[in-house]
Amino acid sequence: MKELSLNILDIAQNSVKARADTIKILLNETSETLTIEIIDNGCGMKKDFLECVSDPFTTTRTTRKVGLGIPLFKLAAQQTDGDLSISSRHEDEFPDSHGTELKAVFNKNHLDFTPLGDVISTVTVLIQGQPDIRWIYEHKTQKGTVSLDTEELKAVLGDVPLNTFEVIGWIGEYLKEQYSEIGY
Repeated sequence: MKELSLNILDIAQNSVKARADTIKILLNETSETLTIEIIDNGCGMKKDFLECVSDPFTTTRTTRKVGLGIPLFKLAAQQTDGDLSISSRHEDEFPDSHGTELKAVFNKNHLDFTPLGDVISTVTVLIQGQPDIRWIYEHKTQKGTVSLDTEELKAVLGDVPLNTFEVIGWIGEYLKEQYSEIGY
């Protein structure tokens, strides 16, 4: 993919399909590295599936027999001398604490580092498509932190759905303003 924000979109959609009601997208950026974590409380993966999830010929899709999201994300990290790790707890074994955690580390100064891209659009598209999920977004940089928690928005908005045109537009502007304030 041309930008990491598209990988984030793809992986977060996996969390949606896993019936997560809370999905965290956490970015931690230093001068040297970018760490992306996507954490959900979905159904999780069984051990045998988890062991082969990085294989492009492993997928839960029924429309095709190839799943490239995680393998491409892992390749993007490894091409920068970084890595990707996944841990998961399946709901059959862990009925009260199931979910999946994915962590990718990228070396930003490497020639093959893929740019982060339009992460604001990624976040707003995810919220617009799944407004009932609690989305927690946080991007820590050396200059400051940008964050959004849809639970806080719902508390203020009451019965107004998050996926209305006006609210989605406001969310995008709110994130842009935070990025502008920290000079990102």
